[in-house]
Amino acid sequence: MTLVWKPGYSFDSDASTYIDAVETADGQALETGVRVAINDFVLGCKQDEIWDAIKASCILAGARTTNGALVPLVGTAPTPNNFDLVGDTDYDRKTGLVGDGSTKYLDSNRNNNADPQNSRHISLYADIPNNDNRCLIGARASGTNVGGAEIRHNASTYYNPSTNTATTTAIPSLGLNFLGYSRSISASYESRRNGSSSTISMTSGAPASTNVIIYTRTDLAIASSARISFYSIGESLDLAALDTRVSNLITAIGAAIP
Repeated sequence: MTLVWKPGYSFDSDASTYIDAVETADGQALETGVRVAINDFVLGCKQDEIWDAIKASCILAGARTTNGALVPLVGTAPTPNNFDLVGDTDYDRKTGLVGDGSTKYLDSNRNNNADPQNSRHISLYADIPNNDNRCLIGARASGTNVGGAEIRHNASTYYNPSTNTATTTAIPSLGLNFLGYSRSISASYESRRNGSSSTISMTSGAPASTNVIIYTRTDLAIASSARISFYSIGESLDLAALDTRVSNLITAIGAAIP
């Protein structure tokens, strides 16, 4: 499909391919504003030189159906478990996919050890209920935190990208938020939440060989009831740049949908 909006505006080939796939899964076209929001996101990530570091990602908003939302922006499609794929009761076009805090999760089909030990990131954009004190995205071998990568939004312990030790830094507020970790060196990693970044000193460890799971960690011991509209997994990148691009994307999608 050749996508056009206005003279002088061009659609990126990767964005066009993704939009075509979403519309095929949906069985109908997206609004022009949603198409433009997606295209601007892809172009922006390329401009910021963070696109190539994203190895697995879904925009879990904008599409007309849950099946359309599960089309991968980059990488392999996630495997949904226990989500409503017919009635779409677990999905909202503006705010994303919602868990049940119990049985529903996505397998990203991206192994935690697919990215280098000292070049890795995980991130998501989530609307988090006040009483949801659980894992949003994670990869951990059952019964151990060795080599794990995990984001928990309101707890005292985090197992962060490619570490063998738990940290004790809590995310100070809930609600709508971009959350991410990125490691580019062995000695420390960057954490981003509430629009600000911090550097945490912690030596990396060999990543556990297990898939990254959204709404829970790999051993499925806990699951979140958060509403998630974006996730990405891959090599190290500029989290502030990704935060800006994702926040603009979700805002623009919400504004484009009646």
